Amino acid sequence: MSISRKGRIRAAVAGAAALAAAAAVVAATRADAEPPEPTGRQGEYAAAAAEYGVPEEVLLGVSYLQSRWTDHGGEPSTAGGFGPMHLTAEVETLNGAGEHHDGDARGDDLRPMDEPAEEEEPVGTPGPLTIDDAAALTGASEESLRTDPAANIAGGAALLADYQADLGIDSDDPADWYAAVARYSGAADEPTAARFADEVYGLIATGAAADTDDGPVELASSSVDPDESTLGALGLAALDTANTTCPESLGCEWIPAPYEQWGTSASQYGNHDLADRETDIDINAIVIHDTEGYYDGTLDVVQDPTRISWNYTIRSADGHIAEHLDHKNVGWQAGNWAVNMRSLGIEHEGFAASGTWYTEILYRNSAELVSFLAEKYDVPIDRAHILGHDNVPQSDHWDPGPYWDWGHYFQLLGQPLEHAAAGITGGAVTIAPDFEDNRPVLTGCDTSDDAAPCPVRGASTVLLYSEPSLDAPLANGASNSVDDLGARAGYGQRFAVAEVRGDWVAVWYLGNKAWILNPEDNPVLAPAQAQVVVPLRDDVTVWRDTYPEAEAYEGTGATYRPNAVVTTIDTDQSYVMGEELRSQALWAKTFNTPTFVVTGETVFYQIQIGHRIGYVNAADVALETV
Repeated sequence: MSISRKGRIRAAVAGAAALAAAAAVVAATRADAEPPEPTGRQGEYAAAAAEYGVPEEVLLGVSYLQSRWTDHGGEPSTAGGFGPMHLTAEVETLNGAGEHHDGDARGDDLRPMDEPAEEEEPVGTPGPLTIDDAAALTGASEESLRTDPAANIAGGAALLADYQADLGIDSDDPADWYAAVARYSGAADEPTAARFADEVYGLIATGAAADTDDGPVELASSSVDPDESTLGALGLAALDTANTTCPESLGCEWIPAPYEQWGTSASQYGNHDLADRETDIDINAIVIHDTEGYYDGTLDVVQDPTRISWNYTIRSADGHIAEHLDHKNVGWQAGNWAVNMRSLGIEHEGFAASGTWYTEILYRNSAELVSFLAEKYDVPIDRAHILGHDNVPQSDHWDPGPYWDWGHYFQLLGQPLEHAAAGITGGAVTIAPDFEDNRPVLTGCDTSDDAAPCPVRGASTVLLYSEPSLDAPLANGASNSVDDLGARAGYGQRFAVAEVRGDWVAVWYLGNKAWILNPEDNPVLAPAQAQVVVPLRDDVTVWRDTYPEAEAYEGTGATYRPNAVVTTIDTDQSYVMGEELRSQALWAKTFNTPTFVVTGETVFYQIQIGHRIGYVNAADVALETV
């Protein structure tokens, strides 16, 4: 018997009323009973808040902005912070890659960088260390504060209570804890500290819930009007925010990269090129990097005229942002001139392998910055345009690495992807593993032992195999090394399906079929609609660059730049197209000489050829929708 729409609505309302009445009866019978004690991680927050007199919602909000309430297995964050409360300590393994910012980040074959005598990489030092103070306040050992979540949460609560006492404020009203929360960020400047506190109180207003490594945790939403007038009592510094292109809420600091001649030759200059990009060439991508060193050491690099440059640096512990370049100029950051001339680069304080997680405040501030920039320059928020350094064609860098949580990042960007599903039959797919459940076996995170397995932890990357079997070698002869991208695909990247066998899905990857396990109980692929390129003949070239044809340079005074070959693809293959690009080359030669753009007739399509992107001549392929 069918039921009308009105009938279904009446039935639903009647059912809801019956459930509400039943709930009221149950509530009445329990009115005199004590509420159950919270358990697991939720109980640890409740106990610490009660012991140290910290409003529980304040403690939960601060912790979420650091760790999202997760212990991370006792592993340090990229800022050397431990546990749910991100108690910071000096960590020997977080010592930087040494040569991360060496090499030719300009990426211009006609102008290889003329570097001065080799210098030791300035790794820097971590920010304020809090674990010793927490130990003194609680009597707990540093080891337990690092590895025992309950002790760690108590240590964070003790710090908050101590900061509140220093302010001379005796109150259990969450509104009166604004300055203590701001101080917990560790920021030395007022805008960054205020941003952290604002995010905490914003979270209290909206509420939050998460499944952690020790059960669910919930922060119920509540209306709190924080007393911001107390912030001045901290005596924090003001910032030079002039010249910045940044949301006002982020309080970005202007720390300019130099444009100077450092040697006797006009070619010996740095650390960027002057241009007029907002007039001559479109910004179409944003490149996500990690620093492989601490924040202050990274600033030493970007302020050195003999080194390299990028647009922004974000500190991990408090999310502070420094800006370095006027957007019209070109930073030397991606190791590929064709990408440099069209992109902005953002460095995040962190380590792709030895540091295991980034703070929530870093993710949030980075996402707000990227959203702002994407809107300003009409950059689509997808993985064809929000790139990792590890996606840049033929770059030798692989940051931010497999442990950057792209899924969470895109949620913060307001563009979450479809959930992964089993039963893929063809067309195109998006790489979409659940970060926490996706734990590929990788090696080499400990630089002293390349063969040692990395700690088992969530990752954004999946492995591709040469055959549909976990016993088969990885595709393209690649290894499990954390820095080997030869058989890896990252969250949000899209590929054309070549074949399906049960739970195994083959995609076209670097000119071959490469197989991804997509089981029903832990799928990593989401079905996708996409435009794909199909070669019109065999041996179509995939290019590293998007420079014009030789004829376009005639009469310009610029030297012809040939495009470099990545690989070739055949007529039986297809690859997802990310964008159509006109051929252009930004001509920059020596210090203080005028720059200009050469534009050609050739049109390129950006494609997802492997873990990195590549480009094909539009005349060599057909476009199809799958």
